[in-house]
Amino acid sequence: MIFKILLRYIMGYVNISVQGYYIERFINMCISKNIFLWNVDQEKSTYAHANVGIKDFKKLKEVAKKTKCKIKLEDRRGIPFLMNKYRKRKIFFIFILIIAVFLYGESKFIWNIEIDGTERIPEEEIKQELSEYGLKIGKLKSKIDTKEIINKMRLKRDDIAWMNIDLRRNECDYKNFRNNRKARNN
Repeated sequence: MIFKILLRYIMGYVNISVQGYYIERFINMCISKNIFLWNVDQEKSTYAHANVGIKDFKKLKEVAKKTKCKIKLEDRRGIPFLMNKYRKRKIFFIFILIIAVFLYGESKFIWNIEIDGTERIPEEEIKQELSEYGLKIGKLKSKIDTKEIINKMRLKRDDIAWMNIDLRRNECDYKNFRNNRKARNN
């Protein structure tokens, strides 16, 4: 049922009010004609609210005539109505699409290299060796084999006991943020 409602949002739906003496008959006829109504709320015996899909809304006229009910369109919701509202702003949507593609593409590259926990080895020396093995700023993350780089570094240097390479999408790591917040509160 949730899938159907989500699909209706993608396809678009309307919020209607139904007024008449035969609302129960109206709902039963909708069910018999496979018109999917949801969030049905009957305020009085002669007045009700419901949501219905765009395609099913056209079928309601026939049902309303047979049951002598009046249908009033209260609200329009869903992606088709949202797109219709902004249809004259095509450049805005193109700009948003370009930004989304740019950000997605940008997240695929390495932009920063941080080295933590080095006391005896200078950071610049480690960065130099990492760039020799292919880990450098501006390189695609998918082209980097972290296990291979770690193995080469540990084989070359005897003074490295443990090493880890973590390719994160962004600096705002939610788990670290949450753990730091818990530590501050305690």
